[in-house]
Amino acid sequence: MSELDEAVKRIARGKPKHKLRVLFFDIETMPHEVYTWGLWDQNVGISQIIRPGQVFAFAAKWLGEKEVLFHSDHADTHAGMVAVAHRLLSEADVVVTYNGISFDIPHMQREFLLAGLAPPKPYKQIDLMRVAKKQFKFASNKLDYISQQLGIGHKTHHEGFGLWVRCMKGEDAAWKKMATYAMQDVRLTEKLYHFLLPWLTAVPHMGQMAGTSHSCWACGGDKLERDGVAFAFVTSYRLYQCKNCHAWVRGSTKLQDATTTRQQKVNG
Repeated sequence: MSELDEAVKRIARGKPKHKLRVLFFDIETMPHEVYTWGLWDQNVGISQIIRPGQVFAFAAKWLGEKEVLFHSDHADTHAGMVAVAHRLLSEADVVVTYNGISFDIPHMQREFLLAGLAPPKPYKQIDLMRVAKKQFKFASNKLDYISQQLGIGHKTHHEGFGLWVRCMKGEDAAWKKMATYAMQDVRLTEKLYHFLLPWLTAVPHMGQMAGTSHSCWACGGDKLERDGVAFAFVTSYRLYQCKNCHAWVRGSTKLQDATTTRQQKVNG
């Protein structure tokens, strides 16, 4: 096995060391039902909407637990499904999604509003699609493509839009397939999360949230190895690398303040 393969395996095995409640979350939505005069380049007005689309299922998984949850209109009723999603999000310290900041969470929050629910208890969000777009240049930013590129699996194949139509008709076999599809998306999101831990940006400091001092911002681990100096614009800090997830961690104590050092020389 090559050195690169070994490195990838180490990253893939890296598990967060904190005890925060991290929820992987993915929704499935039904399409709008509308009247339309044609099939191409249509501008559909509000009066043409027969039934607006809605969230009709979601899958979720807690970090560190084996069980993958699936709830739907079909099995739980719409109100029941929404209530479970609200409870899970309220229990989470951090919610990890793939395009969730722009898609999953706003859709889910609309359902909470329509159900007369208050906002869930506040949580931090990590959107892995935003990380992928900012940090890398893959040929495609789709979860399925990046997962296959990294060798961690692929999405569950299905018949396409027809599956959604069959689910809306209430077919048990279609809902079983939908559950398999959604649950696999959550599993892939978790696997990708472990791969991307040291590459995360603009995310909450896991160690700080867990109350661990001198810890890694990415995984919360406390085994940090000093490796050089990190330079900001006018200050410098100790630089560490996490032995668990390999993220780079900057110390909080200033080693040197360029402005102060210059003033001291002038005064001297």
